Parts: sequence; structure tokens; C-alpha cells
Amino acid sequence: MIRIIKADGAEKEFLAEVEKRAGEVNADVEKTVRAILADVKENGDSAVKSYTAKFDCPNAQYYRVPDEAIQDALTEANENNPDFVNAMLNAVENITAFHARQKREGFCVTEENGVIMGQRVRGLDRVGLYVPGGTAAYPSSVLMNAIPAKIAGVKEIIMVTPPLKDGTANKDILVAAALCGVDRIYLAGGAQAVAALAYGTEEIPRVSKIVGPGNIFVATAKKLLYGTVDIDMIAGPSEILVLADETANPKYLAADLMSQAEHDKLASAVMITTSMDVAVKTQAEIERQSAYLSRKEIIDCSLDNYGAIIVCDDMDYAVELANKIAPEHLEVVAANPMEYIGRLDNVGSLFLGQYSPEPLGDYYAGPNHVLPTSGTARFFSPLGVDSFVKRSSYICYTKDALLDAADDIILIAERERLTAHANSIKVRKEDE
Repeated sequence: MIRIIKADGAEKEFLAEVEKRAGEVNADVEKTVRAILADVKENGDSAVKSYTAKFDCPNAQYYRVPDEAIQDALTEANENNPDFVNAMLNAVENITAFHARQKREGFCVTEENGVIMGQRVRGLDRVGLYVPGGTAAYPSSVLMNAIPAKIAGVKEIIMVTPPLKDGTANKDILVAAALCGVDRIYLAGGAQAVAALAYGTEEIPRVSKIVGPGNIFVATAKKLLYGTVDIDMIAGPSEILVLADETANPKYLAADLMSQAEHDKLASAVMITTSMDVAVKTQAEIERQSAYLSRKEIIDCSLDNYGAIIVCDDMDYAVELANKIAPEHLEVVAANPMEYIGRLDNVGSLFLGQYSPEPLGDYYAGPNHVLPTSGTARFFSPLGVDSFVKRSSYICYTKDALLDAADDIILIAERERLTAHANSIKVRKEDE
């Protein structure tokens, strides 16, 4: 059962324990992943296929998913489950509309003295998208990763996903890929798929960035390969923090806490409220609602170990705690939720009011659901169009403009004892 904690100091001890839950990468996991990375770097596709046969399926129907198989999945979904396709299309529209506003343009400045300076902004050449398969298949993650990449101008999106036990790809994932324009799909998962994207093989092209969620082996591979390739972020267990006043509906609060607890036994679901009555009723609602949920065992484990309802005296302290926790998802269920926007600085995604539950952001509203976890919202931002672009600047000085600046540049360079820097300016000045 989720515990109720009075904010008298005990809450700090609990939150410290939650912060430790992700922990350091298991040494055995890292050793295993390093071996896989080295094998794939050396042996390429044969190593990837060998690991796929060992860990996922011994008889995958194909390595690269044929384009016709992707289109067949979409056709079949249109015929047999048109409501799902329509729901996905509505989500695509919302996600596209939101992220289109993030796109930035380059600029060029021309000064009166003839100096030209500017910045180019362009999409990465090729991005790898990792998508879990099997029971943890999330077509919504395909949309959230691929759509901003396309808007950014990424030239090619390569998706990897492990095969199902029957050797095929998850059809919902194929549908999502078809709807948002993924260019190529390979049936490969785990650290070996991440390695293939990072190093490149004969069949899987090398990418500039890898995005998408995965298990501890995938996360460890991304961490170890950062620098060889860019990554979105190192994601920890999912988390939600709910700030609730006395006006909040305990039925809704309980449902929202469990919506994140069901992700993982390490997930954290915490509520901070100013009302003991709301706390007690929410606790009872969790017991009632969890009884009929399919992932009850996971929910119970998550809430028992990393869940709590913290009762404090006022919303000011609730806001203070929220900014220290820096949660992935933060719901504000209060009489005037909009007043907190400017006060909650450290958060991945903010949900305001009793009709803005976290799953709205997971699937449909438009803002990205790939968010910083484990307190990294203090300095990381959600995935977005900027995640898939690179910027470069350019400078063009005239002769007169350089000579006007020469003495300043030489002074600074010599102050730093970089005489060759200074000399680069001096040789041009001496020609006058």
C-alpha cells in the first residue's frame, strides 16, 4: 500500500531513497554490453543476427523489414482496426502542430563595415530510432521520436526493433512507422542494435544520433557509445509527481499515480498535498482501482517501494519540494493550476488541472513524451526539434574590418600566451 508521510522531515529521507533507486549501472551488465559492442564493431551484421537469434527469436523472417510488409501492416490496420489508425493520425496531427512551432531558422547579419556573420541550422543527416518490441511495444514512441526528427530536416531515419517470437515485427510499430515516414526498419534489438547504429555495418548504416527507450542493456549501450554517436538522454525509471490541494478529486489522483507506477517496479509515483483528507481518500482509491488493473503486481511493487503521499502545510512548500525533485512528469491539480507555471522551474512536462492527466501527454496532446528523468530536468529539456539539428556559424570580414579589430585580437591572444594566434593577425597587419 502507498504510504502517507507527514512533511516533518520524514519526506526528505523518503525522497533520498527514491533518488537512489536508479543506482549505478550494474558491473555485470556493463561488462556484458562492452563485449557485445566489441563483437558488433568487429563482426558487424553476423554478430547482430547471432544475438537476435540468441535473445529474441531464432528464425526472424527478415533482417531489413521489406517496404511492402510495412505497407501491408498499415493496410491491414485500416481494414481491421480503423479506429486505431484514426487515433494515431489524430495524434500525428497534434504532435506535428506542436513541434512545427519549435523549428528555428538560420540568420545572416551584414554590418555597415561589410562584415557578414551568420548561423546555419540544419537537420542531422541520419538518425537511429530504437523501439522496444514484444510486450513493451510502444507505437506512440515512434511518433514522438520520428515526427520532430522529420520536422528538423533529418534526411533519413533508421529504426531498429527486436522481432516477436514468431519472427515478425510488431505490426502496431510498423503502422506508426508508416504514418510518420520512417525510412528503413531492421529487426534487431538490445545493445547489439545500438552498436550497429553507432558503428555501422554492411547493411545497417551508421547514424549521427540514437534516440528511443530501451531496457538496461540498451541504456548502458547508449551511455557507453556517447561520443561515438550522439544520444537523446540516459533515461532512468519513469516518475510522476502530483501537487494537489483540497479541491482535487482523489479518484483522479489515484488513477494518475498508478498510470506511471505500472511502467516498472522501479517507477516512482509521489503526491504532495495540503489535505490529509485528500491523502487518505487517494490511498483508498488506489486500493480500490488497482484491484482491476492488469499490471497490479507491478503497480503494488512500485508504490510499496517508491510511492508516497506527502502531506504538507501549504502549496509553497509543495512547490519548493517539486523544484528540488525535478520530476519527469508533474501534475498540478489545484483550484488555480495556471498560477504555478512560472514557479515550477524544474520539470520535464507540466500537466495543469484535473482534466490534464499524464497519459494525455504520453499519447496525444502534442508536447513530446521523451523527458528527462532522475532529477535531470534541472538541466535537460524534453526531446524536440532542436534535438535533431546542428548549428554552425560563419564569418566573413573585410580587410578594413579586420585591421580595425587587429589590436584587440592581438592583445587578447598574447594575454593568453598564444603567440601563433596573435601572429595570424599580425602578418596581415604588417602587410599594410
